[in-house]
Amino acid sequence: MMPVTARFAASAIALIAAALPLSPAARAQTLQQQFDQCIRKGNPPPDLRIAGCTALIQSGKFTGNDLAAVLNNRGLAYNDNRQYNPAIQDYDQAIKLNPNYADAFYNRGLTYGDIGQHDRAIQDYDQAIKLNPDDANALESRGLAYYNKTQYDRAIQDFDQAIKLKPNYAIAFNNRGLAYRSKGQYDRAIQDFDQAIKFNPNYADAFNNRGLVYGMRAKTDQAIQDFDQAIKLNPNNANAFSNRGNAYLGKREYDRAIQDYDQAIKLNQNDANVFNNRGHAYLGKREYDRAIQDYDQAIKLNPKYTFAFNNRGVVYTNKGQYDRAIQDFDQAIKLNPNYTLAIKNRAEAVAKKNKQ
Repeated sequence: MMPVTARFAASAIALIAAALPLSPAARAQTLQQQFDQCIRKGNPPPDLRIAGCTALIQSGKFTGNDLAAVLNNRGLAYNDNRQYNPAIQDYDQAIKLNPNYADAFYNRGLTYGDIGQHDRAIQDYDQAIKLNPDDANALESRGLAYYNKTQYDRAIQDFDQAIKLKPNYAIAFNNRGLAYRSKGQYDRAIQDFDQAIKFNPNYADAFNNRGLVYGMRAKTDQAIQDFDQAIKLNPNNANAFSNRGNAYLGKREYDRAIQDYDQAIKLNQNDANVFNNRGHAYLGKREYDRAIQDYDQAIKLNPKYTFAFNNRGVVYTNKGQYDRAIQDFDQAIKLNPNYTLAIKNRAEAVAKKNKQ
């Protein structure tokens, strides 16, 4: 679901040369190095990019549109460093210097998207597209913002237009597939994920996303094949391990599921869903104490996790600890008064308690 890469202003080397004094040569070399850092030549880390751009800004050698380009690049470095407010401030200044700077609007939109301000992001993408109507990247990113607002039809319109402009646009196909999946149009979603993979055979997220749809269609073995490929392409993809674990859980291959959940937790210890699902696997193996430990952790991470309360209640029922079970079912129902399964489970726990 990631948008396309943000855009740097890689001004011509002649620009920096014209701005430099003829001597001393050592200072020119230093400024050239700073320029290279600022435009991410050699892919330096964000801190070095910020330092390089800051040095150029403070040099006083850049004004107008050229200064706007440097500010745009520093904004990108701040964004990569997760310093979102300074990034937005730099884009603001770049746009003030150059009101027709489409890339600065686009990049500011990406930053607003990163912090979940999708309406603000859409406003910036609108302006970027107004300035450059054939900008497939901005259309794709605006589509993703609409997707995140659950406006799926509107998102699909933007993805359609992005693909029309760039027919081999793997990211747009992937994200349109996500929108179709959210609309329950699974065949259309699979077609888009197929296209994304066709144009980018190393697209781990597209394999993972297609695997999820195969799982929704009860094609578990095909789902596992896609999760296998996603993990092969990106061994640090916690979601793919979690999703493959869910597939094995559905096949009641509990040990295989637990192996995948273990790896997912190793990569991301803050996902309550994985702990809840590993608890299911331990429940399937009748390792009740291990299951309770996982449900405990899921609830610790998400105190409003109704499913985890219900599931822990089931384990306590199986252990004959009916009062503890009833407490968990009560909490699940308190969080969701319409949770019929928890209501049913509580009634069964009460009945078993009364038979003691």
